[in-house]
Amino acid sequence: MSTFGGLNTAYSGLVAARAGLDVVGQNIANVNTEGYTRQRVTTSSTNAAARAGLVAWGATPGTGVSVDGISRLGSATLDAKVRATAATAGYTAVRANALGSIENSLKEPGVNGLSTQLQEFWAAWGELSNGTDAAAGAGLLLGEAGQLTAQIGSGYRAVTDEWAAVRGSADSLVTEVNGAAAQVAELNGIIRQTLASGGSANEAIDKRDALTATIAAITGASVRPQANGTVDVLIGGNTLVSGTDVQTLKVTGPTSLASSNGPVQMEWTHHPGTPVVVDGGELAGALSLLGPADTAGTGGALAEAAASYNDFATRLADSVNDLHRTGAISADPDVEAKLDFFFYDAANAASSLKVIPKDAAGIAAGTPKAGAADGSVADKIAQLGTARALDSKDNPVTSPNVIWSTFVTKLGVDTGIELAQASSANLSASAAVTMQLSNSSVDIDEENVNLLTFQHAYQGAARVMTAVDEMLDTLINRTGLVGR
Repeated sequence: MSTFGGLNTAYSGLVAARAGLDVVGQNIANVNTEGYTRQRVTTSSTNAAARAGLVAWGATPGTGVSVDGISRLGSATLDAKVRATAATAGYTAVRANALGSIENSLKEPGVNGLSTQLQEFWAAWGELSNGTDAAAGAGLLLGEAGQLTAQIGSGYRAVTDEWAAVRGSADSLVTEVNGAAAQVAELNGIIRQTLASGGSANEAIDKRDALTATIAAITGASVRPQANGTVDVLIGGNTLVSGTDVQTLKVTGPTSLASSNGPVQMEWTHHPGTPVVVDGGELAGALSLLGPADTAGTGGALAEAAASYNDFATRLADSVNDLHRTGAISADPDVEAKLDFFFYDAANAASSLKVIPKDAAGIAAGTPKAGAADGSVADKIAQLGTARALDSKDNPVTSPNVIWSTFVTKLGVDTGIELAQASSANLSASAAVTMQLSNSSVDIDEENVNLLTFQHAYQGAARVMTAVDEMLDTLINRTGLVGR
């Protein structure tokens, strides 16, 4: 290697050290940037130049160092783990939050729960059956009955409101996915072009990874990297993003629980009518909650809760009405009144349930021909709240209390299971993120060591260049001066 070649070797060392300092500076500058993955300059030694001819030059060193690129110190395995656990956590969190909201609206057990109000309602019938003060007893009964129907309607509205909130959330989630997918496609184009021209696209890759993690958390999507630096994003095996091409999604189906006559599902905008299978994520959790009720009780959790409210209201009204029709009113104690106590619309019993009588004259509390002061029918109705509940033909019937208790117990168990699963999934997602960050995040101590390493490497290369410069000065400016 010539003496002038030594200058080039020293210069390549300066360039490599300077590139390393620049990368360290970028890492330190982004130490608190969310989603940033630390970087390292990659270098390789350059071979000694080959010389042809008869002269033997002997062993020669290489010609310096080459800066090959700037590597991004991420892990595809850890990134995939983050996406997978985020999808599971998103699914369970949506379900747990919705069921928890419904459970809280029940206020069970407690003095404000429907169970307590039912007991007050039955107690009011028992008070009326005593016949000591018909007007006062009737007033108490009508007041308790009004509170009972209002509480049933309020509970049912809590379910329908939650359904509407989850439905609106599904629309918002799809909008977010469409926006993120469009950005991923745009970044794919930028990254492909940058890498093809030999540049570094690390920051763009960081942004794209954050977007694909968001899409995965919402839809359970998977990511498939390509050789040209782009990624494909798949939902249920179908392509959402491929290179710079992107498809859009939409949510179709009922917009309210009252009009729920079909499933709420996700479809491709360009292929309407065909549902998109969602593997997991928040959107899958929302769609599972929005499903219609079925006869087996395995439909959407919110529709099943609404159906339970309607079933309870229907059973309550029917059991009371069945006995109330056999009673006689005080104005005509010798005739079976055949009057209903509750009214409801069979299509929506819980929200339409109301009390028919306005005063004591409309309450059939006694048995016909048993006297105006008789309260035996009121006593039978009061017994509906016990295990001895009988219908108008003295056949055993299931107490409305048992029906309500069964619903509350099932909802409590389902909510507890979802909360436990959500907690476990959240721990797994947090652990995956922690592992990812431990691998990819910036460590200030490590960067300080690298900073010193590259600083001294720069100074060493500069010293080599100075030494070569002094040698050349001697050869060019001082050789041949002796003997003049």
